[in-house]
Amino acid sequence: MAYKAEYIWVDGTAPTAKLRSKTRIMEDDKTDLPIWGFDGSSTNQAPGDKSDCVLQPVFQCPDPIRGGQNILVMCEVLYIDMRPHETNTRRRCAEAAEKFAAQEMWFGIEQEYTFFKEGRPYGFPFGGFPAPQGGYYCGVGADEVYGRDVVEAHLDACLAAGLHISGINAEVMPGQWEFQVGPVAAPQVADELWIARWLLYRIGEDFEVSATLDPKPVKGDWNGAGAHTNFSTKAMREGYDAIIAAAESLAPRVVEHVALYGHGIEDRLTGQHETAPFSEYSYGVSDRGASVRIPWQVEVDQKGYLEDRRPNANCDPYDVTYIIIDTVCTALA
Repeated sequence: MAYKAEYIWVDGTAPTAKLRSKTRIMEDDKTDLPIWGFDGSSTNQAPGDKSDCVLQPVFQCPDPIRGGQNILVMCEVLYIDMRPHETNTRRRCAEAAEKFAAQEMWFGIEQEYTFFKEGRPYGFPFGGFPAPQGGYYCGVGADEVYGRDVVEAHLDACLAAGLHISGINAEVMPGQWEFQVGPVAAPQVADELWIARWLLYRIGEDFEVSATLDPKPVKGDWNGAGAHTNFSTKAMREGYDAIIAAAESLAPRVVEHVALYGHGIEDRLTGQHETAPFSEYSYGVSDRGASVRIPWQVEVDQKGYLEDRRPNANCDPYDVTYIIIDTVCTALA
């Protein structure tokens, strides 16, 4: 029986990549999905005279929008000689995860985003601003929360797709929300986050709202949007010394990490609005003004995980998980 496979990939748009997708009608076994092709000259991934690029399926899940036997398929982009495309950040992440597999690193990513409608953040009045932030975070009521119907539809879709979504909440600015994916190992956590982003954009179409991952969607005294990344190795989940060693291992590579944490990071990581300055590094217990937070319960339990608060909402999760694996697992090896 025929079914629809939505092939999804990350394009070559700079400075922040976008998601693309197209539908293939399938009649074969879903466990052996074929490669496919696309016009890379239309996705900033190839010149017009050598436009063919290849889609290699790497992750699939049920399609909660179309239902039935239909599926969503996350793909890597390859050149026609089957080499990873230069925009293919997943391959490097997968190689790092395989290299350090014995350390069993897990990730949980907190994806913040902001709804926009008619050219302004959802909930902002025409020609002005709402009341200052403060009451919107985890708020309830029509005067404080905007877009809950979209958020609930997205949550249900992620659950129906079998993604490891672990929660949602309203964020500090009106129209700003968050969902969390994990704990999952890399690169799967990034595969699932990209699929969850695709579902968010697609469901937004039905409600005529758009979701943006802009790290500073409104200038001024408003929080930005991040993708706080929680991570742990087996050693960190068993002892506090590994927690401190992991936190300290991040200090020498500040520039390298920040370069992979999303475009516009200097607009968000200013040292205000629950951030540390992007050019500095710090860590502390229960400190949301630090680069890396040690949750208070981790200190009490003397084991657990760390939260890197620096990644932007618009980060590439393949890049983020890659650099954290490379840094932390090298130090703890």
